[in-house]
Amino acid sequence: MAKTLSFPILILCLLTFSTSDASVQDFCVADLSLPEGPEGYPCKKKVTADDFAHGGLAAPGNTSNLIKAAVTPAFAAQFPGVNGLGLSIARLDLAPGGVIPMHTHPAGNELLVVTQGTICAGFISSANAVYLKTLSKGDIMVFPQGLLHYQLNVGKGEAQAFVSFSSQDPGLQILDFALFANDLPTDLVSATTFLDPAQIKKLKGVLGGTN
Repeated sequence: MAKTLSFPILILCLLTFSTSDASVQDFCVADLSLPEGPEGYPCKKKVTADDFAHGGLAAPGNTSNLIKAAVTPAFAAQFPGVNGLGLSIARLDLAPGGVIPMHTHPAGNELLVVTQGTICAGFISSANAVYLKTLSKGDIMVFPQGLLHYQLNVGKGEAQAFVSFSSQDPGLQILDFALFANDLPTDLVSATTFLDPAQIKKLKGVLGGTN
């Protein structure tokens, strides 16, 4: 008479069967010559140590612009080694008064580390509760995925920070640009935001929007 397998042995056999044909891959360095898909870039065939190092965050970004700030990303498109790993990083440079305007990252949480200066940062929850802090060198703050948040240099000198994300490409939507840097009709913006049409047209003129 055949003996019945004990429950632990049965589970072990099932696990072995289910994983025996599974391919194990340590990494998937991005092949930037091919288009990016929903799961990231296809894997590069020939990989070197250079794919896992990146020097693009060493130099400060250009803050001579409207927001007096610069974001230098090291996402999969700039740093192929993070492809498929679920993480990335960027550098923030803010001149005095510089700001990273209200924005969201729909695909990742964000962790900010201040390395120079004084930054006022905050986010708004889905219940419209406001959480803000003034951060100095060495301070950190987290911004949950998808929530509106900002960073503002409130010090007298340059400010610098590094932000890491729980995604190789967290995505970005800046609220001001979404409203005023495109051809969304002014009357529609006014109806949905309660802003004065004249003010909307002025902001569209500043940010390059039309209509």
